[in-house]
Amino acid sequence: MPTPTPYSLLIVPDDQPTVLAGTPYEARVRALARQVQWHMDRPADEAQTIARLRDAEAVLNIRSSVRFTRRVLAACPRLKILSIWGTGVDHVDLPAAAELGITVCNTPGYGAPYVAEHALALALAVSRQIVQNDQRIRRGEWTRGFIDELYGKTLGVVGAGAIGQRMIQLGKGIGMKVVAWTLHPSPARAAEYGVEFLPLDELLRSADVVSLHLSLSAETQRLIGARELALMKPTGILVNTSRGAVVDENALLETLEGRRIAGAGLDVFHTEPLPPGHPLARLDNVVLSPHAGGMAYNGTMRGLEMSVENLEAFAAGRPICVVAAGRQ
Repeated sequence: MPTPTPYSLLIVPDDQPTVLAGTPYEARVRALARQVQWHMDRPADEAQTIARLRDAEAVLNIRSSVRFTRRVLAACPRLKILSIWGTGVDHVDLPAAAELGITVCNTPGYGAPYVAEHALALALAVSRQIVQNDQRIRRGEWTRGFIDELYGKTLGVVGAGAIGQRMIQLGKGIGMKVVAWTLHPSPARAAEYGVEFLPLDELLRSADVVSLHLSLSAETQRLIGARELALMKPTGILVNTSRGAVVDENALLETLEGRRIAGAGLDVFHTEPLPPGHPLARLDNVVLSPHAGGMAYNGTMRGLEMSVENLEAFAAGRPICVVAAGRQ
């Protein structure tokens, strides 16, 4: 007799740009349910999200732009498990999920080395004027102007989770002095990471590069606003590979337009994809990246594998990586 499938209907609502389809993990997803609905685009709004998910028993979510609000979750009475590809779960109403008996799982830590590496690359691209000089050469120009070094400068790491910890290591590895800020400092953590935790204002004043590595929450939304940006050095660089809403984008735009800091390297934005003609795209002191920090091949494959393992473990009655506990 064929092995029974654990789920009746499993839905992938948003595999666009395509990342899961065509990998070795697609077959494992399809083996988990009698019926699988695989959408190769993102739902346009909440109503379309509900229309796609209302009959699902299990959901594998790829893109954080899909919002799992209370209204969406409440409209899915059969939903037992929501598996998120990624660490951030700010697009899911976790209290509502728990209240409605829906288990939510994520894939923590899989991308830490790759996101930190990307953050360092953005800092270097801004400081070394990589993009501007590439464009000058393509126009047949040359330059003899100075570029900035990071060696011997101060790196301020904001957020000391897995990615922030790796960023601390990378900063030290290229000869930077590293300081950090976290919502939960302690002497034990400082000793473990080999870093001094500073108050945020002091970090912003002292750092030559400020790199953000925070999950989005009520405590961190717009943590970096006009006041905080004004504390940074005129030669300072802001790097954000966490979530766009950690920074007040309008305040950052005004700061960059006014040349009140040297520049920014941004992998995340308030609206993603970044709309065509966005003011940030017109600035020459910004390096832009399409939320690609965690998209290194090996890291991506491991994250996808974890998202499938979450579905398999839940079906076996042994949930893992749980961020909201529901029903079995």
